[in-house]
Order: sequence, then C-alpha cells, then structure tokens
Amino acid sequence: MTTFLQFHVLTEYGPSNPNRDDQGRPKQANVGGAPRLRISSQSSKRAIRESSFFALDLKDHQGTRTKRLFEGLRDHLVVGGAKQDAAVAAAEQVAVIFGKLETPDKKAPEKKIGTTLAFISPAEWSLAEELAEKVLSGEDLPKDKDLKRLVLRKADGAIDIAMFGRMLADDADFNRDAAVQVSHAITTHTAVVEDDWYSAVDDLNKAEDSGAGHLGESGFGSGIYYQYVCVNVDLLVENLAGNRELAAKGLEALARGVAMATPTGKQNSYANRPRAYYIRAEAGPQQPRDLTGAFFSPVKAQPWERTSVEALTKTAENIDRAYGKTYDRISVMDVRASIGSLDGIADFAASTVKAGV
Repeated sequence: MTTFLQFHVLTEYGPSNPNRDDQGRPKQANVGGAPRLRISSQSSKRAIRESSFFALDLKDHQGTRTKRLFEGLRDHLVVGGAKQDAAVAAAEQVAVIFGKLETPDKKAPEKKIGTTLAFISPAEWSLAEELAEKVLSGEDLPKDKDLKRLVLRKADGAIDIAMFGRMLADDADFNRDAAVQVSHAITTHTAVVEDDWYSAVDDLNKAEDSGAGHLGESGFGSGIYYQYVCVNVDLLVENLAGNRELAAKGLEALARGVAMATPTGKQNSYANRPRAYYIRAEAGPQQPRDLTGAFFSPVKAQPWERTSVEALTKTAENIDRAYGKTYDRISVMDVRASIGSLDGIADFAASTVKAGV
C-alpha cells in the first residue's frame, strides 16, 4: 500500500515579479474565468533545490543538472596531469554516455557541450571521472549499453533526482519517475499585472540636461498564492535504493523549502522573501487530491488571508464528506492563528518514512 504525503500551502507575496514570462512580466493564468498571477512548478522546484535546506543539509546528496560534464571531466584530467589533447579525447568518450556532444566553436574543438541537459548524481559523476581516468591510461572500455551500465544508475543517493525525476532521451532505461509532484501556484483571488515606469538619474548630470538618465518599464503583481505538493513516499524510498534515513532527511528539507524557498526573479528590485503563513500537511494511503477547486471562485471577502484558509478547509471537509476521509494523519501550521510550527511540519513529513505513515 502506497503512502502519500501532501502539502497545501498559502503564501503572501507583496509587489514582486519572482517568475517572469518571455516578456519579463509576471506569469499569469486564467482560472475559473478570472485572471490570476502564477508561479510555475519548474521555478518552484528549482528554488527548493537551490535552498539552503538542500544545498547545505543535503550537500553530498544533490545531483547536478548540466550540459557541461565534458568540461568537468576534461578539467579533472588536466588537473591530474594529463595533456590537453589526451584529456579531451578521454573526456569525450565518457561524456557521451549522458548524450551527444556538440562543438559550438569549430576553432576550439576542446570546448564541447552536451546537447542534453542531463541530471547527474554524485555517484554517476564520480564513476564518470574514474572511467575517464581509465581511458587516459589506455584501458579499453565496453561499448554502448554496457558502457552506460558502468555509470548510469536507476537508484542512488541523489535526493533531488529521486524527488523530481529525470529524463535521458538517449536511454530511457535510466529515466527516473519523479516521487514529488509540484503544482503551478496561483493566486486565490483575482490578480492582474501592474506596470511600473521607473527612472534612473545620472549622478554627473547636475544642471545641463533636465530629466532622467534612463527610463524603463517593469511588470509586477502581488497576492496570496496556493500551491499543492504531492509526494509518493514509497517511490522516494525506492528511488534512493531503500535508504529511508536519507528519504526522511529529504522530506524534512522539502517541507522547509516549500515554506520558505521562492524563485528569485527581480528579487533585488522587490526584496520578495515571503514565508508561507499556512501549511496543511496530510499523510495516508488514500488517493491524493489537490484543493485548487477551493479557489475556482476567486476569494473576495476580506481579509483574504483568512478567507483563503477557510475556503481551503471547507473544500477539504466537503471532499471528505463525499468520498470518505482522504488522509490518516494531518499537521497544520497557521501563523496568524498561532497554531503549529514549521519544525512540526518538517517532523511530520519525515515521520511518514520513519513510521510508514
């Protein structure tokens, strides 16, 4: 029986632009016929991966998403005393395991990058370095899939790959199904992008020319965002080769990241560093369900932060009444009501592994 851990999170953003579209404006969505501001799941996941809870607490268990494995292997060999040409040849033989290589500048064949943005675990990177060293020493390597099996891993100690999955287009055998699903965050109420016309003054222009030295335009917005995160706890443990202790540490870091990590777009301009003011964490073997439906009719009654909590809670209760209870255990942090704490939510998340719910 599968254990699921679900987070329902409400976070207030002041005027900001944390996640931009192709025109540099805040991303948007139309939900229930009403315009909303949106933060994409991809940007949220990256913010969580880049948060201190992962970068420090799980430093040795994080993967690297990159096209530059070849450069890393080449430099590793050169630092070890290899000549440039020999290092390039050896690094090329191994780097293709993660996808084809291309040479952007034909005049600099020693500079190659991958055509695939590969997600590489620490164990895989270390094994790739060992293989490159063997090539350099003249050792013959196996071909094709046999070579890949020496490096690629389906389950290993990379917590972020285990959580968010990966796709290797050239070899689907080593893809990873994500154990963590993250929704696009949307405002619980109607919200639109506003325009900010700004100017900058030329410090050396004292009197000769009137007006600003620069004029610009920027989009921003503000609101209360709802985000849903669902974890297949059993799949997470499986993706980590059964390492329940690492899975528990990862879930604790995830809980803290969900509450505090935010995309950093335009952060220097708006200093947006919000923290979730409400988290509802649920655990059990029941089929997961998100609560986005609570906000298809935009929240209108003030104060929005309380009305949003009430809409979320009522929708959960109505679903439980109609379908039966959708969780076995629950933990709530409500900052304004002085209920719970982030430490409590993090401990609850970790306990789903330790106790099997």
